[in-house]
Amino acid sequence: MPLTMNREVFITCAVTGSGSTQDRSPHVPRSPEQIANSAIDAAKAGAAIVHCHVRDPETGTPRRDVALYREVTDRIRDAEVDVVLNLTAGMGGDLTLGGTESPLPPVAGTDMVGATERVAHIRECLPEICTLDCGTMNFAEADYVMTNTPGMLRAMGGMMTELGVKPEIEAFDTGHLWFAKELVKEGVLAPDALVQLCMGVPWGAPDDLNTFMAMVNNVPDDWNWSAFSLGRNQMAYVAAAVLAGGNVRVGLEDNLWLGKGQLATNAQLVERAVTIVENMGARVIGPQEVRERLNLTKRAPSSN
Repeated sequence: MPLTMNREVFITCAVTGSGSTQDRSPHVPRSPEQIANSAIDAAKAGAAIVHCHVRDPETGTPRRDVALYREVTDRIRDAEVDVVLNLTAGMGGDLTLGGTESPLPPVAGTDMVGATERVAHIRECLPEICTLDCGTMNFAEADYVMTNTPGMLRAMGGMMTELGVKPEIEAFDTGHLWFAKELVKEGVLAPDALVQLCMGVPWGAPDDLNTFMAMVNNVPDDWNWSAFSLGRNQMAYVAAAVLAGGNVRVGLEDNLWLGKGQLATNAQLVERAVTIVENMGARVIGPQEVRERLNLTKRAPSSN
């Protein structure tokens, strides 16, 4: 199909993630204050959306602590800079199996909880967007499986829709898009869906351009979408996503480096993305334009 370049682009910054990157760069934020400050800096650099996980402030390991999410949310909303808040809801579906001859019971690293608990922090914080990983997938970490069954996704997606929080469909392969379209057909998700194409995550969709375009061609015309890739291909995918008609995501969740031997900050990655987008002749849009495009409701700072 012919490409139609996107001339009005929004940038998402994925601030910290839940991978084991906290000991590989001093710029990966750990505490709620560090995560919020890094998100605010990214917004000042041009990110309209900040996508946040939380970590143990001491060890940097990923957490699902509602109090940590509450603090991050309040700090971002109390800041002078405006930005759309996107919280992950991907935690709580981690299954790590034993050896090939004795896979059960699950072993250390497993964190499996119910749908209500997986969205508890979404109900508490009411971000404008939260993620919905739209399928189950093997990851390149031992025998770890990201587990999202059809029933779990229907339950979580329904809760998000009822709360008035827009799900950002995380699609790691074409089958995830197939099921996302089914959720829209069933009325679990609203028709004006938002999707993030997650490229190059082992063992999902590889980030070659043929696979990328297969993903793009499976996104309905009336959906909004962004895309990213990992590591050295992060900035290449800024250009590829814009050229293919989408929006972009950068940040330390997906890539630690600005250049060879140069560790990046989130703000620096956003600044680089802004330069690429503008040099392509497109305009980077801000949070209010994103709200209008995605039909989002801005939440007021907490009164607590």
